[in-house]
Formats: sequence, C-alpha cells, structure tokens
Amino acid sequence: MGNVFANLPVTIFEVMSQLAREHDAINLGQGFPDGPGPEDVRLKAAEAVLNGYNQYPSMMGLPELRQAIAAHYAHWHGVELDPMTEVMVTSGATEALAGSLLGLIEPGDEVVVFQPFYDAYVPLIRKAGGVPRFVRLEPPHWRLDDDMLRRAFTPKTKFVIFNNPLNPAAVVYPREDLELLARYCQAFDAIAICDEVWEHIVFDGRAHIPLIAIPGMRERTVKIGSAGKIFALTGWKVGFVCAAPALLRVLAKAHQFLTFTTPPNLQVAVAYGLGKTDAFFTDMRADLARSRDRLSSGLMSIGFPVLQSQGTYFLNVDLAPLGLNQTDEEFCKRVVIEHKVASIPVSSFYEDDPVRSVVRFCFAKTDATIDAALERLSHVLPG
Repeated sequence: MGNVFANLPVTIFEVMSQLAREHDAINLGQGFPDGPGPEDVRLKAAEAVLNGYNQYPSMMGLPELRQAIAAHYAHWHGVELDPMTEVMVTSGATEALAGSLLGLIEPGDEVVVFQPFYDAYVPLIRKAGGVPRFVRLEPPHWRLDDDMLRRAFTPKTKFVIFNNPLNPAAVVYPREDLELLARYCQAFDAIAICDEVWEHIVFDGRAHIPLIAIPGMRERTVKIGSAGKIFALTGWKVGFVCAAPALLRVLAKAHQFLTFTTPPNLQVAVAYGLGKTDAFFTDMRADLARSRDRLSSGLMSIGFPVLQSQGTYFLNVDLAPLGLNQTDEEFCKRVVIEHKVASIPVSSFYEDDPVRSVVRFCFAKTDATIDAALERLSHVLPG
C-alpha cells in the first residue's frame, strides 16, 4: 500500500490560501467566519482557564459536556442518548472521523464515499486499509438515487461515510434520501459514519435530520458533530461522537491513542453554549442566510449562475453555462491572481470523474468583505 500520507499533495485549501496571502486577496475559499464568535461563550472559556480545572480531564469528555450534548440532541433532533455510554468528546470533528475510520475499518473493507467529499476522508480510509467506492453526485441538486447506491454497495461494503449537510455542495438531505440510504445500510449490514458538523447551519426553514434518527439506524450509526461549526469558533477543535455503546467502546479505544482528551476549559464553555435558547441558533441561521443572500444576489447581478445553498457556509457557482473554456481550478487560480478573490474549485473534492465546472465561495463574512469581493468579481466575466 505504501505510505498513504507521504504521497498526498498539499490540500487545495492551503494552495488557495497561500495564493490569497501572496496576492493580498480576499479569501472566500477557506470556511472560517470573520467574526470572533459569541462573546458569552468565549467569556465562559476565559473564566474556566483562570478559575477552573486545567489538568487532564476525563478521556471521554467532561460529564457536564456529555450531558449537554445528549440534552441538545434530544431537544433538537428527538434522539435520546445515554451521556455516559453513547457520547464522547474529541479534539475536533476531524479527530472524530480519524478515530472512527482507523478504529472500525479492517483491511479490505469497502467504504462507500459520496463525491464531492471532505478531503480527510479518503486518506484516512486508505490508511486504515479500507477500499473507497465512490458515488458521484452532480449539480445542481446533488441528490442520492437508487441506481447509484445499487452500483456502489457490494458484499464487501462494511461502511458508508455520509456528510449532511454536504460541504461543498451546500445541500441539506431530505428524509426520502436518508431513508433510501438507510435501507441499503441495513440490507448490507453496513455502519454509517455521519459527518454532521453543519447540522445547525441550515436555511429557509429546513430542519437537519440525523441519520441516527431514521428507523433501523440507531445501532449502526456514528454521529459526529462540531462545536467549532455550531458556534463559529473553528479554532477551538471540540468535536462530539455519538453512537450505540458497542460502537462507542471501539471508538474510545482509538481516541485514547490519538488525542486522548480535549482542553477542559473549552469543554466547559461548549457545555454552556449547547444549553443556549433556541433563539440563539435561529438568529445565527438568519444572520448567515442574510450573508448568503447578499453574496448570491451580488454574484447573480454580475452574471454568475449561482446554485442554491440550503446549508453550510458556502454557495456554489456553475461555470458551465458561461462558456469560459476553463476548468474550475484554472478559473480559481486566475481570479485569485488577477482579481484578488480566493475561492475553491469543487473538482478538488472528487477523486474519480470530477465535476470540473463548479466553484465554491464562503459567505460567512462581514458585509464589507462580501461587498469588496463582489466589486472585484464584477470585472471577471467578459463583456
């Protein structure tokens, strides 16, 4: 198999961010907000650093945070979890993903992977000895269907990795797609590893439905969440893993040899944050939706074909109707150098038969940043 990591290229996020720095560009590529995050949550963390416990906390996470996670998901999703046997805290969702993939996959296991995908999935699957089987999703709707799942699942299928809401496609999957995927997981006795870090970032009255809540999936789903995404504090790296006890026991063994634990002061603050009123979460969504609409309407007025953004910090433009005779990667590199706005080519989220016409922009920015980017982008298209 060779050294999986040694042969990997530098991620497109680092490439585009480096180009943004070199050309003093506005960075609408990487998915981090402009703002500092909620002040009361940050104050809780600061207070916990000064006056709280700063030694190793429990490997599984502070009991108060595990209880807060269980209460949060019971309230928002109707999923009842035992905080002591079904909830674990990790150092970010990426660690949760790594622990799940490295802890569960046996050499030769096939893992169904939906493209476009978060770039950490496939190297980790391969490092664990797994074999990715790719399912190609396409714009403008990026939906699942029976034919694609029938081609992907085989008697060797042991796992599915599923991102919902889906970055970079910005789609929030409806119940019918989840029930379809659940039927295949049950028919093939496969475990679903669900990357649900964007679960609160959904728009236009949509509700996130976790796969673990679909009938038949309670015992065969690993649900992964992220405080960094929920509270726009991406540098905190506090993640959650929820799974039935038999699964969580395996995941805990992987976690103990990866990071072992997570800063206790940040855990205290996240426990506080998860207990905030519904208004905090709905207001956060409304603020992001306004930013989405500001960027979307601006791009459309310039002449870019904008795809619908149902969730996440991102919206996409499909260059195909413009006849630019450029791939998405060529377009992104030209625009960051010549017009000083960084974006991300969605082809970089594929390994097999990529869609090469879609470009992703991050709208979790201030109005001033969005307006400045739009002014620069207004000079990109001919005519």
